[in-house]
Amino acid sequence: MDIKEQVRLQFGSNAAHYVSSPLHAAGADLQLLADWIKAENASRALDIATGGGHAALVLAQHAAEVTALDMTEPMLQVAESFLNSQGCNQIRYVQGDAEALRFEAGSFDIAVCRIAAHHFPNVDAFVKEAARVLRADGSLILFDNVSSEWDELDALYNEVEKRRDPSHYRAWRKSEWITKLELAGFKIEQLVQSRKTFYFDSWCGRMNVPETTKRELEAYMLSQPEELQRQLGIQTEQGSLLSFQGDYMLLKARKAI
Repeated sequence: MDIKEQVRLQFGSNAAHYVSSPLHAAGADLQLLADWIKAENASRALDIATGGGHAALVLAQHAAEVTALDMTEPMLQVAESFLNSQGCNQIRYVQGDAEALRFEAGSFDIAVCRIAAHHFPNVDAFVKEAARVLRADGSLILFDNVSSEWDELDALYNEVEKRRDPSHYRAWRKSEWITKLELAGFKIEQLVQSRKTFYFDSWCGRMNVPETTKRELEAYMLSQPEELQRQLGIQTEQGSLLSFQGDYMLLKARKAI
């Protein structure tokens, strides 16, 4: 099964979890997203890999036309139900691939992709497609988990994510994102990094991780060298894994004129 089939399988069967997930439905990043979107004064907006629709909800408050795109039909359905419940009845829903966007060049003033790009097997194609569908001087707002510049921690974090969710492809390093965006014709305007705490039980629960896999993953993480555990922010309670941390990047880039 290729990575895109894994995405359809994982998110199709767990779509509703992502509407109510605290890590997706709330957070300071949504306020920053609102601030950045408001400053753009955009009228045509695209939410790439909308998931539960939380970024689309913010876009709908500041843009006249919003398109929410996702590869997984059940995810689009739960996003539409959620957004309709919030009074957002003007959003267009499109099933499609972030790496092959079904829109004309220059169709949007702003594009957003929040907590999704680590599932894309070809982020270079995604970045080029985002640049293509944006007008000149349009902006791309990208929020995603990122890995460390330290090779050992990079490998560990991505292995942990992959064991929990086979549809995870790669959390890229900030340096890799900057390079990819600049090569596609974007200029980085703002970049903020923060830390996210993942509570192990609920983090596994969102993807219905089997109990055997969950215990194997816990043992794997707790077997790591002390310094790697410290860097990953691992916290335990009575010998069990309570939580760990990951880095989160909030980036705004502008397409060249």
